[in-house]
Amino acid sequence: MHTWIIWLIIAAVLGAVEIVTVTLAFGLVAVGALVAAVAGAAGGNLGVQFGAFVVASAVGLGVARPLAMRHIRQPPLLRTGTAALVGRTASVVEEVSADGGQVRIGADLWTARPYDETLVIPVGVRVDVLNIEGATALVYPRE
Repeated sequence: MHTWIIWLIIAAVLGAVEIVTVTLAFGLVAVGALVAAVAGAAGGNLGVQFGAFVVASAVGLGVARPLAMRHIRQPPLLRTGTAALVGRTASVVEEVSADGGQVRIGADLWTARPYDETLVIPVGVRVDVLNIEGATALVYPRE
């Protein structure tokens, strides 16, 4: 059996292990095995194939994996301004209807309208902020 076929089998096994574990390490070593298979198919002896495998795996694990992991572990985008208010809970301080009203979001008073314009939300009810349109919070009563 040709050695490049053995490298392809090793690459396939490592690729399957990567799919199961999702560590990004086995996949990069599988790429190293593919490089060794190409070196073997090109006529390189076993020493050249093994050297290609080691170099490709080392580059993958030493360079590509840290870069990829850094991108995977980026913190979530920070919501600021009015976007940070969406999803928060508010308290109705002036009856909210299609004509308007007021809610307290944190320490601030906001003009408000119900998200469903047919609703009238009485004073004291807890609501969720679903959207901000200009300086008006669109709210819906909590269940």
